[in-house]
Amino acid sequence: MSKRKKTLSVLLTAGLGLSLFSSLPVQASNGAAGTKQNLPVQAPNVLAKQPIYLDKSYSFQERAADLVSRMTLEEKASQMNSSSAPAIPRLGVKAYGWWNEALHGVARTQYNPTGNATLLNNTTSYPIDLSLGSTWDPQLMYKEAGMISDEAREVAPENTQDLDYWSPTINLARDPRWGRNDESYGEDPFLTTQIASQFVNGMEGKDMDGKLLPESDGYLKTVTTIKHYVANNSEVNRLNGSSNVDERSLREYFSAPFKGVVQKANVSSVMTSYNSINGVPGSANVHTMDTLLRQTFGFSGYETSDCDAVYEVSNPGGHNWTPPGWTRPVNQIERTAFSIGAGEDLNCNAGYSDGYSFGNTVPAAISQKIVTPTGTFSENDVDTALIRLFTARMQLGEFDNPNSVPWVKEARKNVPEGAWTNSNDNNAITQTKERLDMARKVAANSLVLLKNSETTQKDGSKGKLLPLKVPASGSFKVAVVGYFANPDNMYLGGYSSNQGSAGVAKFVNAYNGIKNAVTAVNPNAEVTYYKGFTDKGNTAKDLNTVDPAAVEAAKNADVVIVYAGTDNTTADEAGDRHDLNLPGAQASLIDQVAKANPNTIAVMETIGQVEVNSFDQDVSAMIWSSYNGERKGEGLADVLLGNHNPSGHLPFTWYQSSSQLPAITDYTLRPTGDNPGRTYMYFNGPISYPFGHGLSYSTFKYSNLDISKKNLQANDTFDVSVDVTNTGKTKGDEVVQLYVNTPDAAPELQRPNKRLEGFQKVSLNPGETKTVTMTVKVPDLAFFDEAQNKYVVDQGRYGIQIGTSSSDADIQQQGFIKVHGDLKPELSVVTVKPVQEGDKEADVPSRVMYDKGKVVIPQVTVSMNDDSLYGYIYKNNSKSLPEGLNIKYSSNRPDVVSVDDGVIRTIKGGAATITATASYHGVKKSTQFVVYVKQGELDGINVDGKPLAGFSGNQYNYSVQVADGTNTVPQISATSHNPDVKVKVTQATSISGTATIVTQEGDYSHTYKIGFGRAPVSADFKSGTLGDQWSILNEAKNNYSLTTDGLQITTQPGNIADGSIKNMFLQQAAGDWQYETKINLSAKPTGTQEVGLGVYDDQNNYIKVTYGTSYSGQQSLNLIRSIDGGEMLFKTQNLSATNLYLRIVKAGSQYTAYYSTDGSTFRLLNTAPISMANPKIGIIATNGTANAAVPINAVFSYLKNY
Repeated sequence: MSKRKKTLSVLLTAGLGLSLFSSLPVQASNGAAGTKQNLPVQAPNVLAKQPIYLDKSYSFQERAADLVSRMTLEEKASQMNSSSAPAIPRLGVKAYGWWNEALHGVARTQYNPTGNATLLNNTTSYPIDLSLGSTWDPQLMYKEAGMISDEAREVAPENTQDLDYWSPTINLARDPRWGRNDESYGEDPFLTTQIASQFVNGMEGKDMDGKLLPESDGYLKTVTTIKHYVANNSEVNRLNGSSNVDERSLREYFSAPFKGVVQKANVSSVMTSYNSINGVPGSANVHTMDTLLRQTFGFSGYETSDCDAVYEVSNPGGHNWTPPGWTRPVNQIERTAFSIGAGEDLNCNAGYSDGYSFGNTVPAAISQKIVTPTGTFSENDVDTALIRLFTARMQLGEFDNPNSVPWVKEARKNVPEGAWTNSNDNNAITQTKERLDMARKVAANSLVLLKNSETTQKDGSKGKLLPLKVPASGSFKVAVVGYFANPDNMYLGGYSSNQGSAGVAKFVNAYNGIKNAVTAVNPNAEVTYYKGFTDKGNTAKDLNTVDPAAVEAAKNADVVIVYAGTDNTTADEAGDRHDLNLPGAQASLIDQVAKANPNTIAVMETIGQVEVNSFDQDVSAMIWSSYNGERKGEGLADVLLGNHNPSGHLPFTWYQSSSQLPAITDYTLRPTGDNPGRTYMYFNGPISYPFGHGLSYSTFKYSNLDISKKNLQANDTFDVSVDVTNTGKTKGDEVVQLYVNTPDAAPELQRPNKRLEGFQKVSLNPGETKTVTMTVKVPDLAFFDEAQNKYVVDQGRYGIQIGTSSSDADIQQQGFIKVHGDLKPELSVVTVKPVQEGDKEADVPSRVMYDKGKVVIPQVTVSMNDDSLYGYIYKNNSKSLPEGLNIKYSSNRPDVVSVDDGVIRTIKGGAATITATASYHGVKKSTQFVVYVKQGELDGINVDGKPLAGFSGNQYNYSVQVADGTNTVPQISATSHNPDVKVKVTQATSISGTATIVTQEGDYSHTYKIGFGRAPVSADFKSGTLGDQWSILNEAKNNYSLTTDGLQITTQPGNIADGSIKNMFLQQAAGDWQYETKINLSAKPTGTQEVGLGVYDDQNNYIKVTYGTSYSGQQSLNLIRSIDGGEMLFKTQNLSATNLYLRIVKAGSQYTAYYSTDGSTFRLLNTAPISMANPKIGIIATNGTANAAVPINAVFSYLKNY
């Protein structure tokens, strides 16, 4: 049933969308982009009879606010679930899937609204993030990300839907055992910021400075999400552990890349993490989510939880969190309030937890008026979150004519709409030559040459083994040894797409890449593959017995390449490594082969660093990368044969052994006791290779270090330049690395050994010299002082080091600067939490929707360059603005919201944007916020002169129970304080009828429905008679009967959604109640058959709890709700039975379903909120679509109040 309904919703939406788009005005291109991004001082009024949310003269934020203002509370809540945001056909809102993945190529799309995102077939798979980190090449990352986003648009539904990608992962690789180490860009925050920012820019359609490209016409190409915020590096306890870190480490290290990407790329979304930070869950943490991320760093996009992370807040096996001052853990309703109140806008709820989500807990949380650290939870919090979500969708062009969105036009030019399907039948058409060439190029650039020693080769010549010297003719034997060189299935790393035969045909593994390259030089060469193990398994953990025949064969080769690797059996999401050993006997294989043939190259493609002590002295050369994409073989061959001079550098410290590391759950960075510290910044033990290490086939000389200014104040900036000369015979790329240390710092301050503060990749021909210049801001050298709660700059000497790695032995040039004076605070970020007069007393923390005639109070916060905060932070936590700081306000629509002598006041219905500009010591920073003045809402409804219980201005359906024996139809009246609202009342004419109230203010209209009905009546169907309370929708007399066992219905084709369902027995169901039925089936349902209970207003508005099948085809119970034709699945529970009992409990607008197979033990299914004017409880037995399986008989014994 749910499959068919979803399709219907899309069709309805598409039809509505065409009619809406056809009314859009033709708009000149000149200035169009500016109106989207930079609001004019005086904006035009909305065009007549066109809602603001479809009017392109308004900003995306204003349009989003208008759209949200038209939603009911249930509709709002439904849009806050990532996996199942349903359509709202009456508003032209399509069903949307937020959970999509593009970590190293577009890989998953949220097709299925019941769980995980669906794997995509045959899309391009590039090297994994850790490989990109080893390129040290932001520009290359930018180019690759641009290609990923091109492909994302091409495969996205309609080229406009599901374009939010929960990538990249920017957690720092502080511990190489982390199960998701390959998803990281490395251990350093500066390097990660530079690389990750260009992933964001390339994906979102921006230039490398973070500004939208001119050809974007103001639209985002995709939305990216940096994750997992914050301090999330251990899978073993990720669902229930706490990352306990001091504030200095949190600021300087763990949150630093998030701050960097926010400020460098203006990223659109952030995903919070499962773990707690210092005892507070990451998805309910005001300090990290709001105080730091938004107010201090300046993030303005939406925040999403990790999947079911909000569930873990209250899960007894998870955090089971008790907030400060509480005496018990929060429950499922309270966790919603705490999460949204802290800043969580979207609930990634995949349906594999307890079934509670934002979608079915938000209304209850609002009604309970839960007090959180930021204020009393209310619909204002929901509005704020939803506007962020719909702003993102607006920015992608979803609500505009597709022909006006450049990214859509480009995608359809490359791949005609409908030409791509998610199956092998797509023939991998999006894996274009350009993209495959990029995968090859990135693979080559990511390879790190760890070692390249002198050796005596088979022909007697001496020299470095690499690059390989393949003769043009004659005998030349290459042995390629190791399972991963020619695997049964190429492992591409986490979050990779699925590859059918069409995609696999484009793969080039290591063996094929080497063979093709060698034989292209010498057709007579022999390139032979040996698995190297006698084991039959095909995973890393199965490679346990070295094949002596392979070792023997390697003796006679001119060169041997031993290829070792890891895969998802070594570590992955939810599973860390226990040690740093190469899995199985791979290290032994390398050692045995190298001892048999000194001309051995060890190639390692792994999740991270591995122990090499057992073989590194025996091999002549070593190369490392992480999982290196589908063209890894070509990239490797390019390096081995010298067609590409290796330029990769390690993005991490290569520890000798895991015994050097503390427990992975220990998040301490600086040395303490037996803990030697982590990363190159603090670790002081012996290592295999330093951070930044990477060899080349060229040699480079550094000279002429110049520091533009050596005596500086704390707010100064200086340049560091150095000449780099290629002294080799081969063109090569050198990564010039700039480190800064504090040699005179007091030991008790525990300053880092050094910090990376700049790098630049420079390409040089043999003999060529280039001057490389890098700029350093002294404030970037500050350290966080916990006592002062801000960054401070140390006085005295700083060492400026130019090196080829972080090792002191690799320093090529160095000098010193001296810094004097304290860091003077300068404006960095301005944010607001605006409210209206009276909100403080009501404990409202912020709002977007305002009443007419109210003063708006901005509640400004400013963050300085030292991360100090001033102004309103959150409830009972404010700090006076600095003396001399001035703030001015302006409105782009003063007829809607005026600004007079600094006082902001709402004037009339509509949307306006207020710009708040702060000035302090000559520096100006500004922020904008939308003030939406509500239109057309009522203040109240009376029934027979008494206030209607539960009234809310944006709830439009109400059910009123009329007592038995009362035949007088109640009369309604409406109240509104707004003289501009016109009200038309139409009274009901019968007890089962509906009264309507239509309000009109300008072009804004609402229709309120108040239905009058009776309470339901119990029925014993085994009695042989039906009470007169029953009506039958689409009666088919030949297909139902009353038997001694009960009411028997034979299923027939038909659906509730299109009104074609047959023999749906209905009776009025006003008021609160709890009803149960017993069902006996002649067979288990198949296909689209479903049997159960429902509560029905009309074919567009209902809930149903039915036994049928799930998306996966298994028999299951499904709780589904439809509001105005937009279906939402709240819960699927696998079940195999022919006898079952179902219960529905109605409490206001909340409907809770239970089930049992024995009639005594009932289990909760889920709760669905829906407001209906005339609810009727109903019995459902239908075949669904016409081509369903053979009809079955369903016997209902009773429907009774229990």
